[in-house]
Amino acid sequence: MARSRKGRPIHGWLILDKPEGWTSTRAVGRVRHLLGAAKAGHGGTLDPLATGVLPIALGEATKAIPFVMGAKKHYRFHVRWGEERDTDDSQGRVVQSSDARPSAEDIGALVPRFTGRVAQVPPAFSAVKVDGQRAYALAREGAPATLAARDVVIDRLELVEIVEDRAVAVFEIACGKGTYVRALARDMGRLLGCFGHVCWLRRTAVGGVTQAQAISLDKLEHLVHSPPLNGFLLPVETALDDIPALAVTGGEADRLRSGQTVRVPSSKHGTVYVMAHGQLVALAELSDGELRPFRVFRL
Repeated sequence: MARSRKGRPIHGWLILDKPEGWTSTRAVGRVRHLLGAAKAGHGGTLDPLATGVLPIALGEATKAIPFVMGAKKHYRFHVRWGEERDTDDSQGRVVQSSDARPSAEDIGALVPRFTGRVAQVPPAFSAVKVDGQRAYALAREGAPATLAARDVVIDRLELVEIVEDRAVAVFEIACGKGTYVRALARDMGRLLGCFGHVCWLRRTAVGGVTQAQAISLDKLEHLVHSPPLNGFLLPVETALDDIPALAVTGGEADRLRSGQTVRVPSSKHGTVYVMAHGQLVALAELSDGELRPFRVFRL
């Protein structure tokens, strides 16, 4: 007999303001424990150093995680010049150093090279898999892997200001899936001839979700004892803002939930999310008036 999952069937998104020093996995575990949720996952890892927007999926929202993982991410970050570290952030060991400090003009001239489609080598301490092992595990064992460059998309990179007598530069970035801000700091430092690493990092938005909607763990610990949850829980379809919505009848919704194809009077094509009476039913492919469900939600 299959073991039943412990916890309450809570469905939706909680936008956590992840604290510094916490792994994303630990943060998810804490939220799940506080809410007593049966199932939880996150929509994009944040480094322990980083703070900010960590979308946490609860229950049926976990089925929409891939759409959050692929959403555009926004960050504000600080790069400290003069040292390159093996982790490409302030938690690592210094491997190269320089007394040089770049000017605003030097940095500004470099920014266009890191905008658009950019070839980027992930940090040695990253979750990239190499022969079935995580790169960070190999690096911790003193045998860092040689990682291949891969294309990432950086929509916007802006130098905000230079502080601490030109030792630190503050940037904002909007980027696509798989972009490592730490690798960006490393590569800019090398090209500027001064080396660099990330010393502060905050994710300010994921897709259409911003830090204004995020809740801290401290606040959550207080609010969780004062139901209802709808004060800070967003609906499952929050993750699907970039996908067209399609409304169907109750009977059509029942057929879709059972995996059947439904014919609808629509000229749309491609992936849609299907609603019936204000409730999310399924993700489906729509082609030539035929609606084929590929992910069904049990809400």
